[in-house]
Amino acid sequence: MKVYAGMDPRLPLSEVGAAAQRIEALGYDGLHIAETVHDSLAVALLALEHTTTLTVRTAVTLTFVRSPMLTALSAWDLSAFSGGRFQLGLGSQIRQNIEERFSMPWPNPVAAMAEHVAAIRACWTSFASGAPLDVRGEYVTLTRLQDYFRPEASDVVAPPIWLGGVNAKMTELAGAVAEGFVTHPTNSSPRFLAERCLPALHRGLASAGRTRSDLELVAGTQVITGATPEAMLHEKERQRRLFAFLYSTPAYAATLELYGWDDLGSRLRTMVQRNDFSNLATTVTDDVLDTIIPVCSIDALPDILLERYGSLCDGILLSVPTDPTIDAHLRSAITRLHEG
Repeated sequence: MKVYAGMDPRLPLSEVGAAAQRIEALGYDGLHIAETVHDSLAVALLALEHTTTLTVRTAVTLTFVRSPMLTALSAWDLSAFSGGRFQLGLGSQIRQNIEERFSMPWPNPVAAMAEHVAAIRACWTSFASGAPLDVRGEYVTLTRLQDYFRPEASDVVAPPIWLGGVNAKMTELAGAVAEGFVTHPTNSSPRFLAERCLPALHRGLASAGRTRSDLELVAGTQVITGATPEAMLHEKERQRRLFAFLYSTPAYAATLELYGWDDLGSRLRTMVQRNDFSNLATTVTDDVLDTIIPVCSIDALPDILLERYGSLCDGILLSVPTDPTIDAHLRSAITRLHEG
């Protein structure tokens, strides 16, 4: 099983290089970079600059707030700069953020994502071959690329495109058009993967004449672990707060519905609407948290993760604990996951 690291999305840019070097030294296969308070592509550049073998994948770059040409140019440059170690992960985000945070129009997300993926690849083909650019769709039109604005092809490898998503239609699209799919923390439980995610991926794969071997699936699960009981308790409370915030979003309610916890999602949304964030986490019980998120010591982690995910996905997200004194334990856990 491949193992990918997450990175604190609030990490100052001045610390990204050192963090990426630590992740590379720990033996991770790659690094996932979110887009919350920093531009994901800028963070990716820093991570690539300070590493030599690590795959760096955005997970995810927000699609609908950028022109597909701008995304294609940035990804092309990052692939050229890194010798092919960059991978472009794309995601839609939710309507409220696109409209109210970025002041951009909200399209039909699945149809628009399909057009953006095709348009980005068309840009790369034009960059590499010099062929005219002619993309005409409902959401994307690209018909002009003079030689003056065309990047040098040289030996650039077009990056693999990954998609991230939660609900069935976006997951099906990933099966049809993407090289990989990263699940959201809210749809990464083994039950959700088996009953919802994998069937949707297989429908998408079949629609495009592809097979499961054509796509890598990475579970973006949360994990509660640590070297001591105190560290684990601290991490559990941090994850409880994050869990409550994430599941207050209606678009991420699928897992709660699957487990019959619709009332929990409703209560969380009501509290957010009332700005009652101080009590949000107390609504999430240990039974709920322990069902969705594995809780174990760092030494027991490989066996737990392999038991839960070994037959379901090709890779897993394992965020790096802030405590560097457990790096030896973490390195050993990553090695065992690779062997499993």
